[in-house]
Amino acid sequence: MNFSWPYPRWIAHRGAGQLAPENTLAAFRLGAAHGYRMFECDVKLSADGLPFLLHDATLDRTTNGQGLAAELSWDALSRLDAGSWHSPTYAGEPLARLEAVAHFCFDNALGLNIEIKPTPGSEALTGTVVANVAAQLWVEATAGTMPIPPLLTSFQPEALEAARAAQARLPRALLLDALQSCWLETALGLGCVAVVCKHVQWDAVSVQLAHNAGLKVLSYTVNEASSVDRLWALGTDGIITDRVDLFSPAS
Repeated sequence: MNFSWPYPRWIAHRGAGQLAPENTLAAFRLGAAHGYRMFECDVKLSADGLPFLLHDATLDRTTNGQGLAAELSWDALSRLDAGSWHSPTYAGEPLARLEAVAHFCFDNALGLNIEIKPTPGSEALTGTVVANVAAQLWVEATAGTMPIPPLLTSFQPEALEAARAAQARLPRALLLDALQSCWLETALGLGCVAVVCKHVQWDAVSVQLAHNAGLKVLSYTVNEASSVDRLWALGTDGIITDRVDLFSPAS
């Protein structure tokens, strides 16, 4: 993919890391208040096929619902409390649709890293739908120009392949827990523009390999100053952090 990298070096994890209920609009507002200009979020599908933000396959950890989120319609999901688990301050905060988050980003000139987070068994469908909805939203908001498109990432190659088939112009990055064998070949085979890996995995050799192949290098989830210093010294291109209160995105 012939692509000029337009993204800032700092990315706020799930909106505002752990300072607000993850993947909610409240978290995005708080992250933006700390000066962050790009955000990472997790997107999956409701039972009626609408993309919304949630990290887990189940609702239990971060809402007052139970069971698989993919088994509920968006109407049912939208009625859940996704804030009380975090703190009383956010009681009643709802789950967020991708559409609402996209418009928040448009209105505030923010970038978005959409992690395609399929419910197991729906990898291809989720990749397709998320890519199509994202493309439609960004095209409509930018009069067809899409100067800073969303960055689509996933741990699931099948989801990224489906996203490429649906919307090849949207940039993609491969998410990894570790730099296992063939990581570079996999990323290149999927037409990715970047690799996003657990920060402790990167070293000088792997960063150079990625850069030599024309790929950007991003790290998650980086919450210690010593790790930040190491990653910048290696020449990495971006950091995803929970600590929006500790690291200035202007640094």
